[in-house]
Amino acid sequence: MKPLAIIQHDPHDGPAFFATWLTGQGLAFQVHRMFEGATLPARASDCSGLCLLGGPMSANDALDYYPALLALVRSAVAQDIPVIGHCLGGQLLSRALGGSVTAAEHTEIGWSTLQPVHALAEQWFGHERPLQLFQWHSESFSLPPGAIQLLRGSHCAQQAYLLGERHLGMQFHCEVDAAKVREWLHLGAADIAASDSPAVQDAQTLLATLESDLARSQRIASHIYARWARQLRL
Repeated sequence: MKPLAIIQHDPHDGPAFFATWLTGQGLAFQVHRMFEGATLPARASDCSGLCLLGGPMSANDALDYYPALLALVRSAVAQDIPVIGHCLGGQLLSRALGGSVTAAEHTEIGWSTLQPVHALAEQWFGHERPLQLFQWHSESFSLPPGAIQLLRGSHCAQQAYLLGERHLGMQFHCEVDAAKVREWLHLGAADIAASDSPAVQDAQTLLATLESDLARSQRIASHIYARWARQLRL
């Protein structure tokens, strides 16, 4: 069985619930911790699928491994090896496929309720309502050529897109678990305090209903991951 490759850019933005879900399904994966100097997979064909995680850097930064990563993404797409991108990962997927990344309409921190805009959205995100997912970003992607927009947000329009039948780019963090959210709220306290965005929620508000909000989020995430994993090249 080929492992799924998970590309992690930052020590505080690991796979979290995604790793939990994969383990529960008995799916092999390898985390490439680029912040520790890890190397990327030599070939996309060595992977059953490719997951790109988030991070505080920009998809437009001149990180030394970005050119090779974008080439790896393009190779995976060309070979129909499924790619899934979370936040920065969705932005990098867009960049690799000819899209662009610019400042978002509003910085988003916290939960947002998203609206399906295409018939395929229910296949990918299920029937859970509200469709509420966690955000932490100040940039956003454009739709790469040939992609279909699946979800729209009120504070940041582009929230999810599908390219072909198997490559999914997302602006939100459906992989969060309680430990990850709590760590981010601690590390990002100054960013929250300094923001005047209408889409930024304070830590007290987020923590008050964290358990129930995460339960909903992880039901949605489980649906997303199950739909995406159907086409892994095992």
